[in-house]
Amino acid sequence: MSTYQLHQGSLPLLISAPHDGTQLPPGLAQRLTPSAQRLPDTDWHIARLYEFARDLGASMIVPHYSRYVVDLNRAADDASLYPGQNSTGLCPRQQFSGEAVYLDGQDPDAEEIGERIERYWRPYHEALATELARLRDKHGRVVLWEAHSIRSQLPFLFDGVLPVFNLGTAEGQSCSPGLARQLTAVLAAQDDYDHVVDGRFQGGYITRHYGQPAQGIEAVQMELAQRAYMDEEDFRWLPERGCLVQPILAALINRCLECAGIGA
Repeated sequence: MSTYQLHQGSLPLLISAPHDGTQLPPGLAQRLTPSAQRLPDTDWHIARLYEFARDLGASMIVPHYSRYVVDLNRAADDASLYPGQNSTGLCPRQQFSGEAVYLDGQDPDAEEIGERIERYWRPYHEALATELARLRDKHGRVVLWEAHSIRSQLPFLFDGVLPVFNLGTAEGQSCSPGLARQLTAVLAAQDDYDHVVDGRFQGGYITRHYGQPAQGIEAVQMELAQRAYMDEEDFRWLPERGCLVQPILAALINRCLECAGIGA
């Protein structure tokens, strides 16, 4: 049984939503703390928010399983993405709140982590890399859009309230300067939501690893504050909010396609 779902589109755009999954393997839920069993660090509804892009013709890859099983946006060797700052790892032991993920004595050992890498992490990355190669071979250029979301306030990870739009380009390394300028211009042209470029979230492992603009693969990460489209307390999708933020996401996606040589 596949651990992810891949929709193959026709446009030079792949949307990856590596933290959208909510499934847990048999027996794992009983090892989690009560607060972790709610899966609060899920990128809730993020694939749903981007359905419009799939309908346009973009490819999309979404995992079935929770980031508490394995974080697909971390390196397999669990190298830190933000040295010196609080973060969570490949098989998280801490929630974004700083609370424990596992009950005492229930953390995965090295053997179990290795099994999770092989069963969940590696297939996702193999599929992602294969789809990027297919689209690049077809079009000559492809944009990888890393779709993420997070609660607006998490003192364990950052101070204050996060801007709604957090665009990450790995400090200009994962995409061309032209694409970064175009996306920044879209965000600057609207007044409804605050934004930042390469702030607290500059792009995780997927953005940094696969973004190779000189080889025809551009990658950016969008970390959305969840207040823009959902209830952050009970995780409910709020369509009246989602319909307001989606046009801006659509403008960003269309700009990606224009920079890849196709107008949507």
